Amino acid sequence: MNTGGRLIAGSHNRNEFVLINADENARIRSVQELSGQVCQICGDEIEITVDGELFVACNECAFPVCRPCYEYERREGTQACPQCRTRYKRLKGSPRVEGDEEEDDIDDLEHEFDFEGLSPEQVAELMLAARLNTGRGSHLYGNGIPTDLDSSPPGAKVPLLTYGEEDADISSDRHALIVPPHMGHHANRVHPVPYSDPSIPLQPRPMVPQKDIAVYGYGSVAWKDRMEEWKRRQSDKLQVVKHEGANDGGSFDGNELDDPDLPMMDEGRQPLSRKLPIPSSKISPYRLVIIVRLAVVGLFFHYRILHPVKDAYALWLTSVICEIWFAVSWILDQFPKWCPIERETYLDRLSLRYEKEGKPSQLASVDVFVSTVDPLKEPPLITANTVLSILAVDYPVEKVACYVSDDGAAMLTFEALSETAEFARKWVPFCKKFNIEPRAPEWYFCQKMDYLKNKVHPSFVRERRAMKRDYEEFKVRINGLVSTALKVPEDGWTMQDGTPWPGNSVRDHPGMIQVFLGQSGVRDVEGNELPRLVYVSREKRPGFEHHKKAGAMNALVRVSAVLSNAPYMLNVDCDHYINNSKALREAMCFMMDPTSGKKVCYVQFPQRFDGIDRHDRYSNRNVVFFDINMKGLDGLQGPIYVGTGCVFRRHALYGYDAPVTKKPPGKTCNCWPKWCCLFCGSRKKKSLKAKDNKKSKNRETSKQIHALENIEQGIVGMQSKPVKSPVQSQTKLEKRFGQSPVFIAATLLENGGVPRNASPASLLREAIQVISCGYEDKSDWGKEVGWIYGSVTEDILTGFKMHCHGWRSVYCIPKRPAFKGSAPINLSDRLHQVLRWALGSVEIFFSRHCPIWYGYGGGLKWLERFSYINSVVYPWTSLPLLVYCTLPAICLLTGKFIVPEISNYASIVFMALFISIAVTSILEMQWGGVGLDDLWRNEQFWVIGGVSSHLFALFQGLLKVLAGVSTNFTVTSKAADDGEFSELYIFKWTSLLVPPTTLLIMNVIGVVVGISDAINNGYDSWGPLFGRLFFAIWVIVHLYPFLKGLLGKQNKMPTIILVWSILLSSILTLLWVRVNPFVNRDGPVLEVCGLNCN
Repeated sequence: MNTGGRLIAGSHNRNEFVLINADENARIRSVQELSGQVCQICGDEIEITVDGELFVACNECAFPVCRPCYEYERREGTQACPQCRTRYKRLKGSPRVEGDEEEDDIDDLEHEFDFEGLSPEQVAELMLAARLNTGRGSHLYGNGIPTDLDSSPPGAKVPLLTYGEEDADISSDRHALIVPPHMGHHANRVHPVPYSDPSIPLQPRPMVPQKDIAVYGYGSVAWKDRMEEWKRRQSDKLQVVKHEGANDGGSFDGNELDDPDLPMMDEGRQPLSRKLPIPSSKISPYRLVIIVRLAVVGLFFHYRILHPVKDAYALWLTSVICEIWFAVSWILDQFPKWCPIERETYLDRLSLRYEKEGKPSQLASVDVFVSTVDPLKEPPLITANTVLSILAVDYPVEKVACYVSDDGAAMLTFEALSETAEFARKWVPFCKKFNIEPRAPEWYFCQKMDYLKNKVHPSFVRERRAMKRDYEEFKVRINGLVSTALKVPEDGWTMQDGTPWPGNSVRDHPGMIQVFLGQSGVRDVEGNELPRLVYVSREKRPGFEHHKKAGAMNALVRVSAVLSNAPYMLNVDCDHYINNSKALREAMCFMMDPTSGKKVCYVQFPQRFDGIDRHDRYSNRNVVFFDINMKGLDGLQGPIYVGTGCVFRRHALYGYDAPVTKKPPGKTCNCWPKWCCLFCGSRKKKSLKAKDNKKSKNRETSKQIHALENIEQGIVGMQSKPVKSPVQSQTKLEKRFGQSPVFIAATLLENGGVPRNASPASLLREAIQVISCGYEDKSDWGKEVGWIYGSVTEDILTGFKMHCHGWRSVYCIPKRPAFKGSAPINLSDRLHQVLRWALGSVEIFFSRHCPIWYGYGGGLKWLERFSYINSVVYPWTSLPLLVYCTLPAICLLTGKFIVPEISNYASIVFMALFISIAVTSILEMQWGGVGLDDLWRNEQFWVIGGVSSHLFALFQGLLKVLAGVSTNFTVTSKAADDGEFSELYIFKWTSLLVPPTTLLIMNVIGVVVGISDAINNGYDSWGPLFGRLFFAIWVIVHLYPFLKGLLGKQNKMPTIILVWSILLSSILTLLWVRVNPFVNRDGPVLEVCGLNCN
């Protein structure tokens, strides 16, 4: 039979051969070419299996069909190949359909795991083949043992026809699927098929595509409609994958992919991240100890309440009240850490999905916000390094826009940013060329590393030296601007063209916007495009409330929506540079994950710091909070927002509810008797109706403008296609978002983007309008939209509102820290920083957004609410803590104690309590990866801050609420003085130092007095003294870092502290003389002298 070198397809179900014309365009020369073959039904590429072969649905004619279409045709269609009409066989890994049992072959489901007589190696190989087989692997018969046909050399039993060669003839009872000769060792996978009736001669015929396709139904309108419907259903099923598990906030397990109706997911379709639960060997004992500790606390209070101290009843009652508050505070802090998790991202899968070779990147755009106020307290060089690290980030340049908010309207910041934009033209290509880390030049050049190590290319050494010289010149220019700015002219600053600087009056100036980079023609030194860099200073006028940082961030939200409108936003403080150039990609692994990303409102990164002393005297790193508490929250509904290093979903900041997750259909009443429905149906309907009414009522105020659940999955880039949304009146939109029609239109774009026909000049005019000081009047900004007003710690309030709307957040800890910043290492600055945080919590406590009474009936989970309650009530702990730290000195001075004589039972309870506290801390250190020194420093500063900053914040908050006295927070310094850690030893007087100093002196005097009393009264008085001494030493040890801060580097106490010490010592001495414990309380004992003096 002469085939003319064309492909022959044989069928044992049809009494014919189909001769397919093989022109040059249709020839397949290699497996690499096969990888580009497309499905003739849906147009998608046909996947390549793990062993490098093309997926083949029909072993008779090899008609190109992808696996999803094959699955659909078997389940919903005719179950036959569209070309040769051969019934599709069930391939391993595919779901069974009706009719599979009627096939002549043995049902492989019944014999799939029949491994009798096989070695363990063969069993493992067969299991792997069953997992990866897509229809081209070896045929397994009976118990799964390959037949001899599989192991036969190519051409031994099966004549092969190829494009280049053909055998002389083909046996009348065997026909073969033709493969290219280039496949070599894959030829043994060709399977001979016995012909049904060899007596009937076979007449080959060429296939006419127009005729046969019409007969088979492929290409018809009905077929296309069916395929579109099937694609929609498959997309919905992907969305149904429980990205929150059983509503647990975003869990994504491997079990969720077991649905046989879900399409097969190759590497590019796999989840972009996964949870890493804490091993049960660590978390199970931890939970057990928590329960035991809770029981021990109950026994402790049972003993304390039933055994009062009658001769010191006031001290006993005060101590019990304080201990009850400490127990409640512990519960609020402990139980949100019940389910800690970690996460892992897959950056390679993100690139496979959204960055295909030869095509434009489909990664979502990101707007980066940098906020600064006072350039003299936040040095411009620090801000410049942050901006440079953003411009050099490893992300498509056309997808990044950096907005710098100058809330102080300082010309110094403007000029420094202009210099930064010029230096970025050299720095950005250098970073991307040599892939350096970090990409903030100040910290890159400060690294103590041998850059000549590992045979570095000589060109890198040369260019690095040149770049370091350029950076040193850049620093000289920036420092020159700073020195010039210290002498302000009488008439104010003027710009280069002679016009006065608009921001000469900090509290009265117009809005300013300057686009430095991202314009046409502004490129780097190598001619490549640079990310957009925009300077923004919002308008400020007397008589308007500007809401500090929260108002500045909302102005950036509106400006960025008008100019670039990226769907995601990253906000960083001016001193937090990007330490990991792939930080944005790490965040996109959560935001753009099609299975779990739709309900993520923000991705929070931990804060890491440079320039902190080795011992971290004042717990600046805050490791316990970021590595223990935040991991625990991530297992609930997500971490709280901490103000910086956070990537937001723009539409979540607009105050919308989270999209409702589509759940798979559950059990219906079809499987139950009708009489069962009569009893349970009406009650179920009523409960569902009441639940729906409650939900709609709670969510009506923040109803989404667009239906997120109707948005088809898939990133389509920056297209200006409006999202399907219900019709809403323009008045409602303006009341919510303000009077800008351009901004309102931007809020309707789910995937971001700006109108293509809009001119830059018109967009800039609109941007100036949205940062005017009166734009937010009579709108929902600061109430339901954007950063929420009402507290100096707008971060906690903003994250809390989003969680109340049903969103969840994610905590991402890359191996290389994503962001690094500077922290105030001086004692006074550190206390002022903690004071500002605590004051914000007090303001939230007295506001309508207090988590104790706000947000019920929404999407906030109970343990997440515990965490938010703890974040706003912790300043109140300062009152019982101050009293409790005073009790040891009072006990030592009066000879009383808060605990009666301890029995054996009490000793056991006390020891059990101390042991449970210690074991809980050890287990937390184990699963959180925190060191003992970090845990101890955190404990010490909790006491120091509690009796100083938290106490003052509580009184300031009460004054603000009750008397309307407002306080201004101090911007902490962002850079150290000359010399490493020199600022650590600088003493700055502040009233925050008074309470801990007083406590320290009182307890030291109490210890001295107690020991003196014991020496004077003899041996019997030492026993009761030990409890009081332990109590006082506990306070002194916790205040030890504070004492070192007072002494400073020279170990000399400042004069003002010495004066306070003398004053307090005098007061305590007079009190001691008045108490006079060495004299019997009943007066002197007079006895008759036994001597006769006469």
